[in-house]
Amino acid sequence: MTDQLPVSEIPVVILCGGMGTRLREASGDKLPKPLVDIGGRPVLWHIMKMYQAHGFRKFVLCLGYKGDMIKRFFLDYREQLADFTLTHDGAEPVYHSTGRVEDWEVTFVETGLQTATVGRVKRVTQHLIADQFMLTYGDGIGDVDLTALVKFHNEHGRTGTVTAVHPASRYGEMHVDGNEVIEFNEKPTLATGWVNGGFFMFERSFVDKYLSEHDDSIMLEQTPLQQIARDGQLAMHGHEGFWMGMDTYRDWTELNKLWDQGEASWKIWED
Repeated sequence: MTDQLPVSEIPVVILCGGMGTRLREASGDKLPKPLVDIGGRPVLWHIMKMYQAHGFRKFVLCLGYKGDMIKRFFLDYREQLADFTLTHDGAEPVYHSTGRVEDWEVTFVETGLQTATVGRVKRVTQHLIADQFMLTYGDGIGDVDLTALVKFHNEHGRTGTVTAVHPASRYGEMHVDGNEVIEFNEKPTLATGWVNGGFFMFERSFVDKYLSEHDDSIMLEQTPLQQIARDGQLAMHGHEGFWMGMDTYRDWTELNKLWDQGEASWKIWED
């Protein structure tokens, strides 16, 4: 088993290449998917704040579609949050407050417009300088206990650990007795099975053993994760709490509703 690293030294790889074609009502076809907002902040920001709340601070962003906009968001981050005075004589802005300065080290890597997820991870290999790394998607959010995930991974000694979640039904649930509906639940309910919720933790050896032989058109969910599972090297960390992938306009609406109502269970950081 690998000696446990401080989480501040473990890089967090976030797949940020999505086009968000099913989110065009929210993005106006102008934004890459990770920049579509929840409560006025990009879903990517929410994901990074979740990791930061558990002590992570090093991020590697796998950029693709409109990656320049993601870079610009972070380059302009201070200006977005600080108070300042700007004159039109070419002088630099005069800041009246520092704004929020996150304790983040963010590496931006252009991994290609059409590159599949295996290719994206392979193209950031040089930045995975620790013995372990985290990996997640740029559109999945939840109240995942990342500290428990790290502890679980290190205790079980596998090459990889995947966070498993219960998928939410998108339809109202009915309990029936013959032809009679005896209960109708409008809210989506959790199914009993498990699906991939992202929020992976891997040993660095995963890249060389399971990714290097594949070309950039292969998805992680295809051969690599299937092979690591067959080898008995993929552990499952079950998450029973809230999780949602922001894949559609309906998802975006629901996440913003939760945020606006103060019911965003994933928000565990201080403002």
